[in-house]
Amino acid sequence: MQDKLFIDGKWEKPRKGGTIDVINPATEEVICKAAAGTSNDIDHAVKAARIAFDSGPWPKLTGAERARYLRAIAQKIDERRHALARLEVANNGKPLSEALWDIDDAAGCFNYYAGLAEELDTNAEESIAIADTRFSSKAVREPVGVVGAITPWNYPLLMVAWKVAPALAAACTIVLKPSELTPLTALELGRIAEEIELPPGVLNIVTGTGPDAGEPLTEHPLVDKLAFTGSVPTGRKVMMAGAQDIKNISLELGGKSPFVVFADSDIEKAVEWIMFGIFWNQGQVCSATSRVLVEEPIYDAVLKRLTEEAAKIRIGNGLDEGTLLGPIVSKGQYDKILAAIERARLDGATVATGGRRPAGFDSGYFIEPTVLTDMTADSFVWREEIFGPVVCVMPFSDEEEAIRLANDSRFGLAAAVMSEDRARCERVARAFRAGVVWVNCSQPTFTEAPWGGYKQSGIGRELGRWGLANYLEVKQITSFDADEPWGWYIKG
Repeated sequence: MQDKLFIDGKWEKPRKGGTIDVINPATEEVICKAAAGTSNDIDHAVKAARIAFDSGPWPKLTGAERARYLRAIAQKIDERRHALARLEVANNGKPLSEALWDIDDAAGCFNYYAGLAEELDTNAEESIAIADTRFSSKAVREPVGVVGAITPWNYPLLMVAWKVAPALAAACTIVLKPSELTPLTALELGRIAEEIELPPGVLNIVTGTGPDAGEPLTEHPLVDKLAFTGSVPTGRKVMMAGAQDIKNISLELGGKSPFVVFADSDIEKAVEWIMFGIFWNQGQVCSATSRVLVEEPIYDAVLKRLTEEAAKIRIGNGLDEGTLLGPIVSKGQYDKILAAIERARLDGATVATGGRRPAGFDSGYFIEPTVLTDMTADSFVWREEIFGPVVCVMPFSDEEEAIRLANDSRFGLAAAVMSEDRARCERVARAFRAGVVWVNCSQPTFTEAPWGGYKQSGIGRELGRWGLANYLEVKQITSFDADEPWGWYIKG
């Protein structure tokens, strides 16, 4: 199955027959070969999705009927929880405990949007009060159409769920292009779709590289909406491609999120949340709080405890019991992170701990948890997303300076603040220019709450009812209800 594409309800070889090596980042060994889809395969998949939307049964089903499919997907994911999690570890490298959490969240996402699909049966129309009583008007929510979804490698199945679940709930059809680095659990979703007899063409999965499969998907004239999660440079290309046909677009892009810790904070709690905010998933998290600002009175104490605890984190294969930091996803990403750390050194930053391949790891893309200090606010490592287990720590003197430094970024995905003073937390949270703000914590994410960023961190929101709205158009329907003629041109 891994070397095939899922199009129009069937598994088929790519038209050009190419394959891509899928590598286990903990061992650098090839797990399998995935199909290398190209523009011909994308065209076939988009046309299947177009027919399924324009002529198939899917958009005609009630929300309750679609919800049954969504819940069936969730049940299958749950039934295969351990197998899917182990596959995620082998493909992505993350610790098994984290992968299990991801799989649970993916199943929960499908269940959540099943509920919203059911609600569409009663709330898809809204009456509008208008001034002229001779007319009646209503707003109707309808599916946007064919969706081209491109997902990243850091949360392979979960990021697929974030797009596929609300799109299906809204009655859209989809062409999914998962990352070529981590396609395996996305392909398993195709197997699940086949098992639950999802109507042909509703979900199509084309694996392949960005240039060969991603770009043709963004440029295809029969795609109504593009949903992308990934880097800012690629997001810019997606936006430019979508502009040619004025496609509906939602983008969830990069981040360089700040975490402001005030001097009244409990130091042990602060260190725990700082670590969770950057070392979870090897720091390969768009919302990672990788810029830590600590108020001067406790800066030295926080830095001391952070470097001590970071050095203790157990590194290893994600399948090994007790592992809390697995390998980086790929050789390319591994090299970029080490290059960023070296650039930080050359620019004058201090490596307080980490920054190297850990001792005893001769293979695998492993990097020690890294804490950097003494960088300037205009340095590369402070301003640019590293997307690895690298945190920058800087002192600040007062609340005004903390907010200024936190907001001084082209990104605005997330931010965090820690203080015993709840009024100050609320004040600072409101001052952050970011789409997601955490108070006295970092990184908790809930399906029910909106997710997305300000500035160059993206456009639109995923999750919650906002995520469903991503895949719906709003239509006005206005009726003239009076018995008398309009009489503007033809006088009675």
